[in-house]
Amino acid sequence: MSKERIIILGAGLAGLSAAWHLQKIGRDCRIFEKEKQVGGLCRSKNIGGFSFDYSGHLLHFKSRYAFNVVKALLGTNMIERQRSAWVYSDGRYIPYPFQANLYRMSDQQKSECLSGLIDASNKNIRVDKKQDKNFLNWIIRAFGKGIAKNFLIPYNAKFWTVAPRQMTCGWLDGFIPVPTISEMIEGAMEDNKSKFGYNARFWYLKKGGIVCLPNALAGGIKNIHTGCAVEKIDLKNKEIIFSDGRKEKFDYLISTIPLPELSHILKEMPESLAVQFRKLAWNSIFNLNLGLNNNQDLKQHWAYFSQKDISFFRVGYYHNFSSWLAPRKMGSLYIEVAYSKYKPINRKSLTRRIKNDLRRVGILNGRKVIVEHINDIKYGYPIYDRNYDTVRKDILSFLKKNRVIACGRYGSWRYLSMEDVILQGRVVAEELSACLKKE
Repeated sequence: MSKERIIILGAGLAGLSAAWHLQKIGRDCRIFEKEKQVGGLCRSKNIGGFSFDYSGHLLHFKSRYAFNVVKALLGTNMIERQRSAWVYSDGRYIPYPFQANLYRMSDQQKSECLSGLIDASNKNIRVDKKQDKNFLNWIIRAFGKGIAKNFLIPYNAKFWTVAPRQMTCGWLDGFIPVPTISEMIEGAMEDNKSKFGYNARFWYLKKGGIVCLPNALAGGIKNIHTGCAVEKIDLKNKEIIFSDGRKEKFDYLISTIPLPELSHILKEMPESLAVQFRKLAWNSIFNLNLGLNNNQDLKQHWAYFSQKDISFFRVGYYHNFSSWLAPRKMGSLYIEVAYSKYKPINRKSLTRRIKNDLRRVGILNGRKVIVEHINDIKYGYPIYDRNYDTVRKDILSFLKKNRVIACGRYGSWRYLSMEDVILQGRVVAEELSACLKKE
């Protein structure tokens, strides 16, 4: 067995998965994490009797392998839930997805949405994302102008912080449900009994919060070093310099560090590559967690909000994921506001505005906030703008030539679910192991 030095930077879900899979197939590696705790954003905090995750983290499975891995790690500490997700529109809550549940809308909105859908159908212009590289065009082709106007355009502009016309479709891959035209028309006549989307059901932890997953992974991994912030990466000499002066040599480096952060620590990076790094775009998430004095009538799992005059794009209900997350009969929420350089926020007034908006939509009425906590998440989602494909390809190609393998949502700069990240860790481990066998 070869003894190449494999180092992994970052002990979030991606780094842990890569390390876990490498060690499972007999490859030694060492993992370094800047925080004192593993997990990255897949962590939980206990505050005043409430357990809050770093925003919403739910497990969805399309892969039997990923399910089996997580099940083996968590055992009986898993709960399966049938989704209760809603969309707030025109002063009312309708079931998610919006496009399949027009029955609950006002007559005017319903008529507008159906008219646009039928017009799109008559023109036979429904296409898939591979044929249409503009996200706005894809929305209109797939759903018509009415559904686009009443939900999909304003919601996605709010979430991504850029207009859909400025984005490509490279991120879609099932994240937006696309019912058939007959299913959408059926959903306009009566309540739609069908479940659509990758998240129609999900899994969560009975106890302990989402941090139990990375903790379980870490329990099967050797050589995890926490509290190790990277100062520089010397690609020429294959050396990592940490902020405390410590140095580590590597033959292969798996990096889960967000690409924009990586640009600041790569030593002697070509200016042409620095230009590409500066083109990377992303949104950030201001995540407000609230503990409430009661959870009466708060039965949803989460809800989406597309209106411009409502500050947040999504509200989730922790206490409905697991009763362990909040004291008995109390409620707990996560509220998410997207922002970026294209759409800045005023942090001083935002929490107050969020609470006012929660009252407007009927969530806080008659309830007292007894605990509040803020997670300001710098890297939320990579923005798939027109520069995205070329920039990402150039950066990852340069890294690969220097034996640096990008991994994870932020390391490889892709919109990935937790399942996707676990699977990517496996792919990286197997490809690296195959490469080492050839050397």
